[in-house]
Amino acid sequence: MRSFLLFAFFILSSNYFFGQDISLANDKEQEQLELCFKYSNELGFNIETIYNPHLYECVNEWMGTPYRYSGDSKNGIDCSGLVCEMYKSAYQKILTGSAKDIYEKTDPVKKEDLKEGDLVFFKIKKGRISHVGIYLGSKKFAHASTQRGVIISDLDEPYYKKYYYKGGRLKDININ
Repeated sequence: MRSFLLFAFFILSSNYFFGQDISLANDKEQEQLELCFKYSNELGFNIETIYNPHLYECVNEWMGTPYRYSGDSKNGIDCSGLVCEMYKSAYQKILTGSAKDIYEKTDPVKKEDLKEGDLVFFKIKKGRISHVGIYLGSKKFAHASTQRGVIISDLDEPYYKKYYYKGGRLKDININ
């Protein structure tokens, strides 16, 4: 599927640039390709690293949602609630619990080995796991910030670099 998406993306983007109206993809595939193109351009992601365009669509739908402790709706959501919603929508996987609870359901992943859909954990409050985000690639992750709501941040930002704890991959899921 990934090879097809890359080939179809090349064809569709070529058609866009050369003004041709040729489509090798059905509507759903074309929509996914357009999402890949959008996020690769707007957020600086490498098109070849996007495996699940629906994840980016989900992130986009939640962007700007205000932070609310224990929230789980568009009226307000916290970091673990956001990760649970992302996994439910993008991977059809039910997750529950706090950042620490979710961490216990993962296998550790080195920072340099993180893949789209992996989870990133932070020890911000009192030296305990208190924050989680979903890794998107290119050192970027989506999360619910207490100050700015749902945003995309970079693992190399000084604040997140300081509090980064570990990456994790859910034990019973193949994300790529």
